[in-house]
Parts: sequence; structure tokens; C-alpha cells
Amino acid sequence: MSRGAGDLPTREPGLLALLLVRARAQRVEPITRRLVASISRENNAYDATGVVPGDDLWRSCHDNVERVLEMLVLSVQPDGSLSPVDDLDQLLDAARATGGRRAEQGLPLDDVLRSYRIGGRLIWEDLVTRSDPPLDPESFLNLGVWLWSSVDTSSAEVARAYRRTEQRLLRADTQRMAALWEGLLGGRAREEAFAQEASRSMDLPAHAPLLLVLLRCTTPEDAADALADVVEEHHLLTAWQTRADGDVVGVLALPDEAGHHRVVAALVDAAESTGLRGGVSGRCGGLAEVDEAFEQARMAAAGLDGAGLRSHDDRLVPALLLSSPQISRQLVDHWLGPLLALPEAESAELLDTLFAWVAAGGSTSRAATVIPCHRNTVLNRLVRVSTITQQHLLDGPPPTGLALALQAYAAGLR
Repeated sequence: MSRGAGDLPTREPGLLALLLVRARAQRVEPITRRLVASISRENNAYDATGVVPGDDLWRSCHDNVERVLEMLVLSVQPDGSLSPVDDLDQLLDAARATGGRRAEQGLPLDDVLRSYRIGGRLIWEDLVTRSDPPLDPESFLNLGVWLWSSVDTSSAEVARAYRRTEQRLLRADTQRMAALWEGLLGGRAREEAFAQEASRSMDLPAHAPLLLVLLRCTTPEDAADALADVVEEHHLLTAWQTRADGDVVGVLALPDEAGHHRVVAALVDAAESTGLRGGVSGRCGGLAEVDEAFEQARMAAAGLDGAGLRSHDDRLVPALLLSSPQISRQLVDHWLGPLLALPEAESAELLDTLFAWVAAGGSTSRAATVIPCHRNTVLNRLVRVSTITQQHLLDGPPPTGLALALQAYAAGLR
């Protein structure tokens, strides 16, 4: 009996299975061709980035279309209904491979998932067009539900594989950058090949004048934020890294050799207002000299208790003392040893007096204002220091040896 024009097709259990088996056998390549063309037309990221080769895109589209159709074939039951496949893991190999490759290629995940949605649409359109005789409404509905469920399952696996690969690449890149920084701070940039690799990876010029900042108790992000105005105003290029000991180092490339003192002064002011603490090097000639700049910044930061950024150029004497710790300790022992042997309270009082007196250029009146105490008290304490140390302090200005000993003591060389 022929069906009337207004009659709906009746359910025939075998039609859905036949449609899916034929699609799996005959329609994978035609759908793949349409999908590749649609992705190029509708998903601009593939052409704009150029990171996915044409043969890679074709193979990925082919394998994923094939796997989605296989899921549907295995889902269909003898009565024409659809039910979950017991073991999907093997059918998700194409999705996993695609997600991992796209992460390695750097294509954004959203663009990858958009291609899967395009693929699902094209598979649906092809199945509907090829349904002859047409499926009954219930079978069409079930087919649509299970098709998009299969696409969603594949998309979820793509996303998982993408993120796993992304995390692996991030860990590898973090380790590579950490090794690159340690090589840079250790002097490997004296090799031109290493200097060029560091330049490319850190987006810094290899041979421009630069400063190095060493900061304590912060993060690269916070340091960059705190110094952002200085970086912008002075047109600096920067790179930041946290070391294994927790210190943050930053390389600041200068636009030219002139005016680096103004940059240092601006950095010191910014650190004071934002609570950063550490040291900044003098100007060096490029990445090949970063190891020296690192030592300068480290010595400038040594002994810093509170907030602030110490400049190496302003602390050349302490830097000299730190570079010769044995001689510095001999200075401390010679000038201050007998004072350090006194009871703690008396030792601290006499040392505070010496610091104030030396800072005042030998003026007992100014020292008394700083301590504070009476001028005669300063004189009496200096007489006592002279007696204990057997050094004649009141015969002229503060001795250079005493000033150096106090700076070495303040730097922790005792």
C-alpha cells in the first residue's frame, strides 16, 4: 500500500542501523572534504595562525568524523533504539590525538572546539540528506540526541587532552626558563649563542645597556606592577623570574646609555612607595655581563632590613667590603673587636655613638642630636672607646678605617 502525502513514515528498526553503517562505509571522505572547507571558511584561526598544516587538518577531520560515526553505529540496537557504548576509550583516540597536537601547535582551544561543532553539524546534515527512505520522527530525534552526545563526548576528550598537554608544555617551559635564567646569572651569556637564545626567549636585546634588580619577598607579577610607571616612563624592556631561593630577579634593558642614574633614582623612589626591598646593579653592557650585574645587585641588597631598594652605585664601599670578606672581618676585629667583647648593652651604646659620630663627619654636636643625648656624653663615650680600643679618635676627623669597619659590621661581616 502506498503512503499518502501527509502520512508520517512508520518506524522500521533496521533503517537507522542501515543509514549509519552506510555512512560509516561511504560518507567519511565526503564529509571530511566539506569539513575541511568549512573550517577554512568559518574558523579563521586556522588560516590566520598557520600553525596547523593542511595534511594534519585533513587527517584530524577524517579520523574524528570516522570515530563519531563508529560511536553511532555501535550505539544502535536491533530494535532501532540507541544506547551508550560500553567502552568508548578506543573510540576517543582521534580526539585525544587532536587535542594534544593542537596544544603543541598553540591553536586556541576555543577554535578547536568550534571545529568539532562544525563537524557535528555537517554529519547531521549528511545523515538527514542520505536518509532514504526517511526515518520516522522518533528515530530522527534519537539520532540527533545521540549524535550531539557523541560530539560532546569527543569534544570533552579533546579539551582534556589539550589541557594535559598544555600543562606538560608549561612545566617544560617553566623548567627551561628557570635553567636559562640560572645560566644567564651564572655567566653563560658570554657565549654569543647562549646570549642570542636568552634574548629570543626573554624578548630582550642581547647587547643593550641594562640594569639588574634583585628583590626579596615578592613575586614577578607584583614587582612588575610596582615598577610599571618607571618602566613606561623610561621606555624599558623587562623580564622577571623567581629563583629557587625565592628571590625575584629582573633584567631592565635601557633604551640608551645616557640617563641610567635617573632610572635608578626612579626605581628607588618606586620601591620606597610600594614597599619593595632589594638591590639594583650599576649599568652593564648587555646580557654577557648579567652575572656581574647580579652580584652587584646582591651585594647592594645585603644587610637590608626594611623596605627600600639600595643602589650598587651608591654602595660601592660596602660592595668592596663584601667582595673581600676576610679583609672586612679583619677591619671589624681591629677597630671594633674590643667593643664587641663588652656586655651587650654597653657594646650597643658605644657602637650607636660611633655610627652617629662618623655619619656626622666628626661633629659631636650633630651626633648628640641624632642619638639623642648631651654633647659631653658623646665626648665621654668617644674617650671610653679610645681607651678600650687603644685608638686615638679625637685627634682629627673619624678615621677611614673606623668608617669602613662600621660599614662592614653593618653589612654583617663580623
